[in-house]
Formats: sequence, structure tokens, C-alpha cells
Amino acid sequence: MFPKYNVIVVGAGHAGCEAAVAAANMGSKVLLVTMNMNTIAQMSCNPAMGGVAKGQIVREIDALGGYSGIMTDYSMVQLRRHSFPTRRSSDLIE
Repeated sequence: MFPKYNVIVVGAGHAGCEAAVAAANMGSKVLLVTMNMNTIAQMSCNPAMGGVAKGQIVREIDALGGYSGIMTDYSMVQLRRHSFPTRRSSDLIE
């Protein structure tokens, strides 16, 4: 009657999404619970992802197979305009 889950993750911020993906990649049936469907995986601190401290954490998450760095690259909030003067950010995403 009710679906059964191996893992239930409460909170769909950075850590919650990383935990849900990690459990799903290991074969678990995962339920991700959030209070606001509009803010799932919202990266409010995205511009800080390339900083010294946060950049180190993102590289460690990436080395463990996480998605924080990948999603940061796709959103491109942290890039400056002068980094790609002749291209629009939409041209860089395939």
C-alpha cells in the first residue's frame, strides 16, 4: 500500500541532494523530502564555490563522485563576464 524506501533524506539543499544521489548510486530506493519544491538544490552560495575554502570542499566532493561541482559549472553563476568575452554562457553548455 505505501511505498518502501531504503533511505529517506530530509532536506533538499546541497547536502541533502548529495546524500540522495550517493544513496541512489549505491542502489538504494531513495525518498528526498523538502518543504519547498521551488528550492530543491538551490545554490545560494554558488558564487563562493570557486573560493579557496569552498573550492577545496567542492573538489573533495567531486573526487567522491558528488554533483555539487558539476551543477555549479552548469549554472555558471560564478563566471565573470571577462572570462569568455566573445561567447554567451548558453553557448558553453552542450
